[in-house]
Amino acid sequence: MQPISELRQDIVSGDWVVIAVGRSHRPHAGKKNSLFKQPARLCPFKELAEPLVLYTHDGAHEALSRSAASWHPCTSRIRGAEWWVVVVPNKYPAFFSKGVCAVFRAKGPYRLTDGVGFHEVVITKDHERSIAEMSDEEVELVLRAYQDRYLALKKDDCVKYISVFHNHGREAGATISHPHSQIIAVPIIPSDVGRSLKGASDFFHKHKQCVHCVILEYEMKIKERIVYENDACIVVTPYASRTAFELRIYPKRHNAYFEEIPSGERRALANALRITLAKLYGGLENPDYNFFLHTAPIEGSKEFGHYHWHFEILPKTSVWAGFEIGTGIEIAVVTPEEATEMLRKIKV
Repeated sequence: MQPISELRQDIVSGDWVVIAVGRSHRPHAGKKNSLFKQPARLCPFKELAEPLVLYTHDGAHEALSRSAASWHPCTSRIRGAEWWVVVVPNKYPAFFSKGVCAVFRAKGPYRLTDGVGFHEVVITKDHERSIAEMSDEEVELVLRAYQDRYLALKKDDCVKYISVFHNHGREAGATISHPHSQIIAVPIIPSDVGRSLKGASDFFHKHKQCVHCVILEYEMKIKERIVYENDACIVVTPYASRTAFELRIYPKRHNAYFEEIPSGERRALANALRITLAKLYGGLENPDYNFFLHTAPIEGSKEFGHYHWHFEILPKTSVWAGFEIGTGIEIAVVTPEEATEMLRKIKV
């Protein structure tokens, strides 16, 4: 008798997930259309001051000072440049640098520190086009901004980890429809990243191999969960997907540090990211999603050479209910293999 579900354990984190195929037959399961839009004239990004850096379509970039006037990213030009990407400080930062490092202290039985760090916004000029609708060259400029700002922020002695992420759609946490990403530098190593690092470390010490390299070698051998690949990058649906249509983008070459990617690999990553998001856009009718970077932390970076940086993409295809919240076991209603087959067929 065919089981109604499967429990799968993530080889890196040790977390368990449930694959329950029968639940995919519920109405609208697997598709969440993003109808979240704001007109350009009401774009909340208007009149942002103090841009940090600007990138033009020809690949040139310029660090900008306070003297750059207020501007509206949907319509304006800065110093006559036909810009494509600009990085600005977040107007409402979750973390803010006070010129001093975080000081951890006790409060009763608890431990805390101030939110010392940096919070920046990476904005593309077009008010409507998401990354799925951009060209490879345009996406590469976005990735270049990620890399350049990462390299700048890691110089601060107070920073221990830099999170790069993108929220697409209201259900993914976006409050502004104009496409943008965020970069947050924090004085700690986040828990989810810590678990990923520990899982990779435990596997390495036991098997003397990078766990992600082992995963990729196996996936390239069986070819059941490869959605897309080019010379330098590969896109897979994880064996223990946490949600339907979860995707991960890996460099084929082992490297723990995203900030070290050469320009050729960055171009391949841009192609893989664009193709992957375009397949989601076409296959799931523009779902809300989050994508984020997992890379070796800045603090003690010499200890993490066994890690393998990658991007994770999580479409919002379901909502956590009592079981998921109460147990931490996530339920995916489409198998990774079915998701792979469907996405492979989407022409972009």
